[in-house]
Amino acid sequence: MLKTGEKSINFELVNTKLEKVKLEDFLGQKVVLVFYPGAFTSVCEKELCTFRDMIARFNNLNAKVLGISVDTPFSNKEFAEKNRLSFDLLSDFCGEVSKKYGGVHENFIGIENYTVSKRAVYVIDENGTIIFDWVSEDPGKEPPYEEIEKLL
Repeated sequence: MLKTGEKSINFELVNTKLEKVKLEDFLGQKVVLVFYPGAFTSVCEKELCTFRDMIARFNNLNAKVLGISVDTPFSNKEFAEKNRLSFDLLSDFCGEVSKKYGGVHENFIGIENYTVSKRAVYVIDENGTIIFDWVSEDPGKEPPYEEIEKLL
């Protein structure tokens, strides 16, 4: 797992419009990576809606929010539309990016071979260096929103 002070790892994932999104495309601005276990779950919905409600402040701070889960782009699209999310949700359906950053829960909720992203938040500076990392082993725990906002 990546930690504060390390260089971020570039990735290319698909958004809800089936467009490829690369992390390196955001060099020059801060990026908030929000890893979440699954669309349409109560804690994930609350978390992403909180980030949605903070988005104007993030935009004023030249920070881009990207949500990442193992869900398909189609599930993410419905989830984004239902919750009026104005930032990209990216599909890491093989879990490779999640494994490199915050990790994954394997056999999630006791279902064999069901792997989801751990709830994690990474803030990456304009040069691609991680300036904040938060990973929870408890999928029901929300990130420290105020701490993230203060850092930005």
